[in-house]
Amino acid sequence: MESRLGILEKFSLEGRIALVTAGSGPMFGRSISEGLAEAGATVITASRSLEANSRFAEELRQQGYNAHPMELDITDVSSIQRLQDAVLEKFGRLDVLVNSALARVGGGFETQTPDDWLYSARGDMVGLFTICRAFVPEMVRQGRGSIINISSIYGVVANDPGLYEGTDMLQPPHYNFVKAGMINFTRYIANYYGKRGVRANCISPGGFLADQPAPFLEKYCKRVPLGRMLGNEDIKGAVVFLASDASAYITGTNVMVDGGWTSL
Repeated sequence: MESRLGILEKFSLEGRIALVTAGSGPMFGRSISEGLAEAGATVITASRSLEANSRFAEELRQQGYNAHPMELDITDVSSIQRLQDAVLEKFGRLDVLVNSALARVGGGFETQTPDDWLYSARGDMVGLFTICRAFVPEMVRQGRGSIINISSIYGVVANDPGLYEGTDMLQPPHYNFVKAGMINFTRYIANYYGKRGVRANCISPGGFLADQPAPFLEKYCKRVPLGRMLGNEDIKGAVVFLASDASAYITGTNVMVDGGWTSL
């Protein structure tokens, strides 16, 4: 029998345990963690710096939310295993997994090295696979779970080199590679585990406003239909929606939160 909850109640995450990788990070992580906490979830922020996570979790607790800091290096399989052990020991389950961690590598096509790509692969491929494999069995056991992977517009379309003219900004080629792969990996999880109660979806954000050079900002905002870059509040709604029962019949999709960038 279908739930008769009102629509706003379906967006509530009260009683849910949510883990956000890079959950205290300035690009997406903090916003995602805040949004889930505001919707009522108990939020675990996990990234390399336990100190930074602890400060952020305390900020959330001061606002009346339930937040817990944990340590994670997404490029280290043993770190993922320790995180799994810590989460299950403390909470006994996980309802929502948001993968927003990224193995950051700089440089462009002419300067990146095979070692750069191997480092990226340890986090953005092996790490993503490993953390999903760590928590999916628990979601299957409880018959419910939502995985949300944070991809990018550059997992769907190529970057426009003209945007970067007049700046020293580079678009690392590995980024397009791993973000595109993440989208199809999400579909794999959705199809493989859907009948066992686990949903998997992607969010592909547009460019995040972060003190970019004026020439880039002008060209980017002129091109995007909504006329601006993505801000801290813009990703929260999509994450809460995909984490909640409001999206109970949605899986295997890639939600574009890009101000219309990919509609052109």
